[in-house]
Amino acid sequence: MKSASLQYATALADIALEQGAAEPVKKQLAEFLALYGESAELRNSLSSPAVERAAKHGVIEKITARMGASRIVRNFLFVVTDNQRAHLLPEILQTFESVIRQRQGMAEAEVSSAAELTAGQKTALQQTLERLTGKKIQAKYTLDPGLLGGAVVRIGDTIYDGSVKNRLNQMRARLSAE
Repeated sequence: MKSASLQYATALADIALEQGAAEPVKKQLAEFLALYGESAELRNSLSSPAVERAAKHGVIEKITARMGASRIVRNFLFVVTDNQRAHLLPEILQTFESVIRQRQGMAEAEVSSAAELTAGQKTALQQTLERLTGKKIQAKYTLDPGLLGGAVVRIGDTIYDGSVKNRLNQMRARLSAE
């Protein structure tokens, strides 16, 4: 199903970027998804093939009007529900955010460190990662005391492991190989 989500997310990104509305579309879609996640009745009515298309459109129309959502979001939701893909909305939003970041030359980094990083360390790390990737980095920081020291950074499928735990494991492997 990932390919279907990617197709919808890419199409939405094309339109949103063309009209300079990527951020508002992302926020509005996230707001709609919050309602979608909270209401089993909404999920059932939009996903059910027994509910007529006009009824689904009416529900979407009312909700998006109340939210003040754009025509882009309203029409996108029409297309998704018309094609019986409403159940993919959470995955589509996540993929949409990723596509937007990628097209804007941004990357998301997950940074795990043994101790809380200072503002200066975060800035230096971000600058280094931006030089390495050639992209603007948005970092999310977490603590992992199991690393003993240092940090592990994941950007997409690439992992940069500068942890003390990793270095000790490498040293152990070299010593046992000799």
